[in-house]
Amino acid sequence: MTETVPEDRQQLVEATPGRVRSVINRSRIVNRSRIVNRSRMIDLAIMVIFVLAAVWVMSNLWRNLESGYLVNAGRDQSMWEWFFADTAHALSQFRTPLYSDLLNYPLGVNLMANTAMFGISMPLAPLTLIFGPTPAYAIGLTLGLAGTAIAWYWTFSRHVLTGDSLRIKFAAAVGGAFCGFAPAMISHANGHPNFVGFFVIPFIFMQVIRVSRGTKPVRDGIILGLLMAWQIFLGEEPLLIFTMSALVFGAAYACSDLTKARAAIRRSLPGLAVGAIVSILITAIPLYSQFFGPASYDGVGHGQAGADFGAFTTLPTESVGGDSNGAEFRMNPTEENSYFGWPIVMLILGGTVWMWKNKLVRAGAAVIVFMGVLSLGSELVYNGDHTGITLPWKFLAHLPLFESVLESRFAMGAIPAIGLLLTLGTYRALVEIRDPRVPRRIVPGAWLIVLAIASVVLIPTRIDTVERPATPEFITSGSWEQYVSDGSLVSVPVSNGEEVRAMQWQVDSDFAFPIAGGYFVGPHSITRGGIYGAESRPTSSLLVKTKETGQIPAIDATTRANALTDLQFWHADVLVLPKADDDNALRQTVNDLVGFDAKPVDDVWVWDVRSLVNGKTTN
Repeated sequence: MTETVPEDRQQLVEATPGRVRSVINRSRIVNRSRIVNRSRMIDLAIMVIFVLAAVWVMSNLWRNLESGYLVNAGRDQSMWEWFFADTAHALSQFRTPLYSDLLNYPLGVNLMANTAMFGISMPLAPLTLIFGPTPAYAIGLTLGLAGTAIAWYWTFSRHVLTGDSLRIKFAAAVGGAFCGFAPAMISHANGHPNFVGFFVIPFIFMQVIRVSRGTKPVRDGIILGLLMAWQIFLGEEPLLIFTMSALVFGAAYACSDLTKARAAIRRSLPGLAVGAIVSILITAIPLYSQFFGPASYDGVGHGQAGADFGAFTTLPTESVGGDSNGAEFRMNPTEENSYFGWPIVMLILGGTVWMWKNKLVRAGAAVIVFMGVLSLGSELVYNGDHTGITLPWKFLAHLPLFESVLESRFAMGAIPAIGLLLTLGTYRALVEIRDPRVPRRIVPGAWLIVLAIASVVLIPTRIDTVERPATPEFITSGSWEQYVSDGSLVSVPVSNGEEVRAMQWQVDSDFAFPIAGGYFVGPHSITRGGIYGAESRPTSSLLVKTKETGQIPAIDATTRANALTDLQFWHADVLVLPKADDDNALRQTVNDLVGFDAKPVDDVWVWDVRSLVNGKTTN
């Protein structure tokens, strides 16, 4: 949509004497400069709006960085904050951040095989060391939302629609806003920074297009390799999902002209080879550690996690138009992956028909259908009813890489395609609604009306927070130092996928001691399949059951022998139970297991087991 000089004006300039022509040319340069400056100001204003919107969505967390906890994060916030903190601690200690034995002691955790998100956690390490992991975590979520919206706005306004008109800016802002603040993005902002930080993805797509031109294969290939490496360190699962979206988009677009497509593929090969080499050089060691290093595993089984077909027209629960009724279609509050809402579905269906002649629209529609079908899983389920209809995911579910993906997340691969159609449709509507040469303006008018409805009902609400349990004074005062020598601290119950308090204690002590168990993904000792949290041991299972039932179990010689074996396995120095009104069952159970009563220290009960484990002496 670049501006051109009308032919008659150009002829006038060429026929004008030199001095006058010079004045006219200078005037044109000044006008062009004003247009460029205005364009930049509009770009800046839109980007600022995106940043402010992201801050507003996360404002409850920003207001309470000391003790705020995302109410729907489950254990994920504790896990992510631990990852951010451990990365910063590792770099400050000049040790590798790829693996740590501070968690799940003594087996340790493979951080590259978990979502440690080194692409953000490493740059933010200085801030984490100074202010703690919660601000870094909040930045990761806020930057993810705003950065994704800005990146897609930039792509739509520079590479899809070209020009400086306000209509182009507005249309691109609509598409960018959807990409950055889509319902699935807000859902994942409850705890998953790796599934909101997609700001590198659009630049990878655009770089692939540059590579396909074949003009500068080395330079363009190097840039592509750097972007790919960065995204690997931000999140491999999103990279897999959006790579599939890109492949479907490219294939559908190529069908319009196969001859040009084949030529583009041939031109791409040198640049793609350079990009692959660069990416491999950067990520080879981390990826080797992920798949073959200590505590690596062979995929994670999630069971059936397909989206309900009814979810596509359901308004998200965390939006102005949504409510709790929509929760029936999700597996948890962070996985509203296909909640696009009926206004967006109407726009996409109508817009696809309206703009079908546009190759970009046809390719985008193909992505939406393909990724939407994949997200449904192996069997079509509609409003909770199993139809028995087999879907394509059944044939992909057990393939390498795919076996660890929650299939409903493939719906997120449709978000950029929806953003593209929203951009193209909005621009066309804005042009045609004011064009007297368009005889019927019903369709563009309807588009703008439904777009306005969608913009209102999909406005995200602020993500709620609660107060997290305070770290015991036993930790903050340094009293723990009297009870930990060179072994581990074992919380009661033992830290696991449901009990993560000890991870926060460890962070607040600046990783001064290792802990048993924890919340992470690690290998099963027999199958090597990935499991959440440490593999259960007799004592950890017993304590979890005791907490759930509130009943003191029968303790016999075998149970005590198992407890001693487990304490020795953990290299335990001390067991710690925070004081609470309902702690009697756990306290009496541990008393019976170790053979002596707990000692009250500050605000916890402690069992110094150093003399029990390997004959260690106490201080």
